[in-house]
Amino acid sequence: MQDFSRRNKAARKSIGFVPTMGALHEGHLGLIRKARRENDTVAVSIFVNPAQFGAREDLKKYPRDLKRDAGLCRQERVDCIFYPDAGQMYPAGYRTYVTVDKLNDVLCGKSRPGHFKGVATVVTKLFNIVNPDSAYFGQKDAQQAIIIKRMASDLNMTLKIKVMPTVRAKDGLALSSRNVYLKEQERKDALVLCGALKAAVHLAKAGVRDPAKVIKKMRQIIRAKKAVKIDYISIVDLDKLEPVKRISGSCLLVLAARVGKTRLIDNAIVTRDGSQVNLKVSPI
Repeated sequence: MQDFSRRNKAARKSIGFVPTMGALHEGHLGLIRKARRENDTVAVSIFVNPAQFGAREDLKKYPRDLKRDAGLCRQERVDCIFYPDAGQMYPAGYRTYVTVDKLNDVLCGKSRPGHFKGVATVVTKLFNIVNPDSAYFGQKDAQQAIIIKRMASDLNMTLKIKVMPTVRAKDGLALSSRNVYLKEQERKDALVLCGALKAAVHLAKAGVRDPAKVIKKMRQIIRAKKAVKIDYISIVDLDKLEPVKRISGSCLLVLAARVGKTRLIDNAIVTRDGSQVNLKVSPI
């Protein structure tokens, strides 16, 4: 992978990079297409990173299908797939990890201790190996994108971090590799999550500025589905991920919930006038 990158850099070809854990869906493909439009060369990594899974999480059953993923990459004219195994990424005696203080232990980080340390570590390693000019992420994982932006800035990385809008199914459910776990009725019940976000955006547009009132309404909507168990709902700022006291400027409405045994996340960003916008991360 490093040799491939060096050859392209020597030829003055830009490299766009999409890091994934495989089980590719339309959200991933949208990132790949964006990278294809903006770069001479596109690289995709497929690596189910054990460092970001907790002891009781779904590492072993996480969906894996390299043949299918490789076929999709070929269709999108990806130039290189980087497919390391855990032993290559974390060889015997491995001891070095990356943490982003105060951002990695809130929201999903509070529910999944160590998760974002694993994410920041593997993304740093992937950036060092692939050496891209630009890397592409989805807004669905908003906390992850904000952490990676901060990490890249703090560590003086020279690549651009680009965040694309969340891709949704026709019924509104945010696309996720974990959606394959959902049973038929659970899939229907999961729609309550995007429904709650839409209600929150509507309240903000109507002039509601108290986060507690918005969160209360979201909880009422979600609790109507007994199969859906709320992990957290929060309205935070876009820099420090701290809860806001008043909805003003641009705020991140973020939630996590379990639908049956499947943990799903979703988010929306609203401005003071209630208009929904995408998570914009400035180039480094």
